[in-house]
Amino acid sequence: MTYSERLHHWAVVRLLPNMQRVVIARFRDRSDADGHQQFLQRHIPNATFIVLFDPPIEP
Repeated sequence: MTYSERLHHWAVVRLLPNMQRVVIARFRDRSDADGHQQFLQRHIPNATFIVLFDPPIEP
């Protein structure tokens, strides 16, 4: 995992059927992730997007 990837803990995730999910984007700040989620929700109203904290897993 690169240093840059360690800094982006907030993820916007699209929820799919059968308990699947797709990470759409990662952000450093929660407010940036919330803004992107609102943008996606306005442009794709029939999809479900959530913002979640995804900490890095250290080996």
